[in-house]
Amino acid sequence: MYKLCFYVPESHLEAVKLAVFGAGAGHIGNYEHCCWQTGGTGQFRPMPGSQPFIGESGALERVEEFRVEMVCADKSIQTAIAALRQAHPYEEPAFDCWLLAEF
Repeated sequence: MYKLCFYVPESHLEAVKLAVFGAGAGHIGNYEHCCWQTGGTGQFRPMPGSQPFIGESGALERVEEFRVEMVCADKSIQTAIAALRQAHPYEEPAFDCWLLAEF
């Protein structure tokens, strides 16, 4: 089992969650579409050669985003990450993926 965490602007929050859920993430027992989300402010500076969805090259940008966390079975993690990358508007979406211990 893995824990997947990603950051996404509100404009794409539901679309990205649905894509990742559709790839098999967010299942806990007899429940689906399970996640935790909270708002915050992300920041980044696009470097030369980038093609930012928000902002422009060389300028520091601050964006209201959501942090979304969910679990994902081993068999679905690669597909879930591919779906995240496909549905996310950013050229380089920020995400973490942790292998969870079993108890």
